[in-house]
Amino acid sequence: MSDEPIVQMTGITKDFTGVRALDGVDFTLRPGEIHAVMGENGAGKSTLIKVLTGVHSPDAGQIHLDGEPVRFASPGHAQAGGISTVYQEVNLTDNLSVAENLFAGREPRFGPFINFRAMRRRAKELLDGIGVDLNVAAPLSSYSIAMQQLVAIARAVDIEAKVLILDEPTSSLDRDEVEVLLRVMRKLADQGTAMVFISHFLDQVYEICDRMTVLRNGKLVGEWSTAELPESELIGHMLGREVEALDAIERESSRRRPGDGVEPLVAATGLGRKGSIAPFDLDIREGEVVGLAGLLGSGRTETARLIAGADRSDSGALAFGGVEVKGHNPRTAAARGIGFCPENRKTEGLVGDLTIAENMILAMQASRGWARAIPPVRRAELVADFIDKLDIRPANPDLPVKNLSGGNQQKVLLARWMLIQPRLLILDEPTRGIDIGAKADIQRLVAELSGEGMAVLFISAELDEVTRLSDRIGVLRDRELIDILHEESDMTTERIVDTIVTKGGEQ
Repeated sequence: MSDEPIVQMTGITKDFTGVRALDGVDFTLRPGEIHAVMGENGAGKSTLIKVLTGVHSPDAGQIHLDGEPVRFASPGHAQAGGISTVYQEVNLTDNLSVAENLFAGREPRFGPFINFRAMRRRAKELLDGIGVDLNVAAPLSSYSIAMQQLVAIARAVDIEAKVLILDEPTSSLDRDEVEVLLRVMRKLADQGTAMVFISHFLDQVYEICDRMTVLRNGKLVGEWSTAELPESELIGHMLGREVEALDAIERESSRRRPGDGVEPLVAATGLGRKGSIAPFDLDIREGEVVGLAGLLGSGRTETARLIAGADRSDSGALAFGGVEVKGHNPRTAAARGIGFCPENRKTEGLVGDLTIAENMILAMQASRGWARAIPPVRRAELVADFIDKLDIRPANPDLPVKNLSGGNQQKVLLARWMLIQPRLLILDEPTRGIDIGAKADIQRLVAELSGEGMAVLFISAELDEVTRLSDRIGVLRDRELIDILHEESDMTTERIVDTIVTKGGEQ
């Protein structure tokens, strides 16, 4: 690995409407290394990358690429200079073939015609070069998200990217897919490609990265060799305080567990939807956190959507507060006191162009009817109270919510439902893609709300998070609820996995 940097950023400063997102940050990337950029949501990671790739222009500071000063005017300009980015959401055309995606805009031609035979041959050679075996003639849509990301990486390699930026590439992948992606990353690094890796999965950072740069509140905390920085110290640097936050939440949440004699607030009996989730029985009591655990595609989200009224059931019955629910939909669910934070907060939860304040009061205003506007003074008080209570940053109620980090967006969505004081709060992956600090805040909030008597249905792909917070755990596999764990000794990661394997095999 060369000690001469391929990217050198010095004194990078960037302001947005009075908020300093980056404050004199330095960053160094060397050829053939995989370098993690770490920090809480809002620490400045995304802004730093956007400055490097030409999305934003820095207000101060310098960028050097291969020793030469550069200032990219757009992502296309950066790509032409040898810097490519692969995002969590793959930016390819899934109805075209793998080969067509690899060479879009650069197709080999025979006169005025595309030479499909040559394109497929070159596509196969390109994928073979990074150790990926795909049918290049097949539609991209026929492959998993993980394979689509590898196609995006291969395309970046073929356009001679000197620097490859991977922004949360593993957040939607299962363990086997992650292993494939990390293997390809290491192979590319061995071939000399420099990579920036942004991820909230600390185990992956420690497995694949050579060095890491830590940011906090827009400032550089430091740069370390991964081998020299223990995980506990990394978390301390990221948060600016020594934390055992998640362990503390586990201790706090152990005091609950409503008794079996308590009447359920929610009772689903044979509730199901053909092609979505098999009929299931599930009840949730006030003051209880019921977790849902299972692999991707197991039916966790489908279960939550039926209870939330987002999808219509075609079998069974749902009772709320002892009364059978009829005509269940999002509007009537909210009127009954059911709040639902969906898995995709950006497309299904928040309105990006509206402000923090406007997003917060949506549910409250809808419950009053649009003819009875919330008085401006009262609205300002409520919004300010929840910005402070949930530590939403920046604390500017007039900022468009799309400008916030993922963790702070999630807090805005939580505040929306807390404002109407729901009896049941359904949280589908509330901590996905957010940093450990925001994760601790949200987990602590779940424990506090249940302690105050709110019922919570909690979904997470992270099994330790489910076991930490839940009073009972529903385990799903292949769109079927296969067991409910309720003994404290059973609610472990190992038992959940064992249930998925053994009971799943009985189906």
